[in-house]
Amino acid sequence: MGQQVQMNRFLAAAVCLLSLWVSGCASEWTLSSEKSGIELQWPYQPNTAKATYVMAIRGFRLKGGAASLLKAAVYGKGGSDEDAFNTPVAVATGRDGRMAVADTGCRCVHLYMPAEHRYMRLSSAASEALLSPVGVVFDDDLNLYVSDSVEGRVFVFGRDGAYLSSLGIPDTQKLLRPTGLAYNTRDKLLYVADTLANRVYAFDSIGNVVYSFGERGTEAGRFNFPTHIFWSSAGVLYVTDTLNFRIAMFDSRGKFLGSFGHQGDGSGDLAMPKGVAADRDGVIYVVDGLFDNVQLFDNKGKFLLTLGRRGTDFGEFWLPSGEFIDDNGILYVCDTYNRRVQVFRITANYSDGKF
Repeated sequence: MGQQVQMNRFLAAAVCLLSLWVSGCASEWTLSSEKSGIELQWPYQPNTAKATYVMAIRGFRLKGGAASLLKAAVYGKGGSDEDAFNTPVAVATGRDGRMAVADTGCRCVHLYMPAEHRYMRLSSAASEALLSPVGVVFDDDLNLYVSDSVEGRVFVFGRDGAYLSSLGIPDTQKLLRPTGLAYNTRDKLLYVADTLANRVYAFDSIGNVVYSFGERGTEAGRFNFPTHIFWSSAGVLYVTDTLNFRIAMFDSRGKFLGSFGHQGDGSGDLAMPKGVAADRDGVIYVVDGLFDNVQLFDNKGKFLLTLGRRGTDFGEFWLPSGEFIDDNGILYVCDTYNRRVQVFRITANYSDGKF
């Protein structure tokens, strides 16, 4: 009899908590992050910092309240891993501070909207499951674009996280292997790197291909398996020309502007170039998965500085991949095999440009 009473009380409490969960009461999400106990900067002190360590993001978690209590009751005190990163490979933020992280390990995109304290796990587009999400970017309207390298398409989600449509080339409605994404805020164009096609496509706001450029080769303006791309505030499109071991630069219409980089194992060389980004000073940040670091170059391709090294501590990397620099000068780096996104603050108008 006593056991039955206890069971009834437990069920009543569970129903109450579940109703609070469903209604969204106290269901507020926040970052699951860690900070270093010491100040980290690059270059090292006593030099003026170009990049300062902020935090490591491990995923997202529920803040206190009924929702978190229910989650603890269902999953245990440790909670569920559904909101934690598994294999983060690409990251982007929107103008309202929202963040998207492509996670190939869980075949999903983590979407976090801090203004609304909301978190969503995007694992499908309509009836199609995401198989290999490898690129993310937001447009001015906070629509989210996700490239799926296996599905061969770029999926579009609205600002509320609802699936809207998909993008592909006219002949097949698909791409061979879409990877890197970048958004040109000036011309309202979405750039998509197609690694197997050795080509970059530009889509307009209604999903039409406006133009494309590139073919396989080693000559200027050609690619050998391009992957990551980034559109800078200065109006330059940066492309990681991976197996040519260089970074190529183009204007908004695909006109070749120049390139830098070569294969090697020394400072300033490239071994496994992945993510690329540029800040407002024109400094270019190149993630190298083999060196486990981020190398900084000036706008002429001259090596300036190395950020990070191999390891698991704060400011260290294990097979990093995608990166992103937002309008506030915050650098996000996917520290893929450490299962986190590391965040750095960039110093603008850095000294007199000397490192």
